[in-house]
Amino acid sequence: MVSAFDLWLPILLSGALVFVASSVIHMVLPYHRKDFGGAPGEDGIMDALRGVPPGDYFVPHAGSPEAMRSDEYREKVLAGPAAFMTVLSPDRLRSMRGQLTQWFVYCVVVSLFAAYVTGLAAGSGAGYMEVFRLSSTTAFVGYALAHPQRSIWYAQSWATTGRNIFDGLVYGLLTGGAFGWLWP
Repeated sequence: MVSAFDLWLPILLSGALVFVASSVIHMVLPYHRKDFGGAPGEDGIMDALRGVPPGDYFVPHAGSPEAMRSDEYREKVLAGPAAFMTVLSPDRLRSMRGQLTQWFVYCVVVSLFAAYVTGLAAGSGAGYMEVFRLSSTTAFVGYALAHPQRSIWYAQSWATTGRNIFDGLVYGLLTGGAFGWLWP
């Protein structure tokens, strides 16, 4: 067994590699540009939402199981549209410093779990491929397998989910490579 404390270098390196790779994927490569489309009448929508506090919303919103059974709610559902939306504060889009910091911390946490699982399963001196397989699989789970929930429950496009899962595969492989290379 290898402790996660002994793996601080591959933990930090893999977190940094994933952080850089995700920046390249989202800023240079074009395949995520289809994840969100513009809404027709965008200016009117923005005017209507001005003053709505930041948060997650669903419309039509029933509020209770009893309200979901009401005729008024059923009429709203039938009339449509339905929407899940997240309202952001304007400050959130001016600077991404907070999100980037959180993303880096998340990358390190995923690598910490990959270190923990791999350290339990592979001893000191384990071969590159064994370490690579264990750590990349664990990291893939951390980066990718929550994405289908967005398609299942919130109707996110399966194509977007597929692209996010592909990113998780890339991140998992980078993590596995760092761990295999620097394994004690």
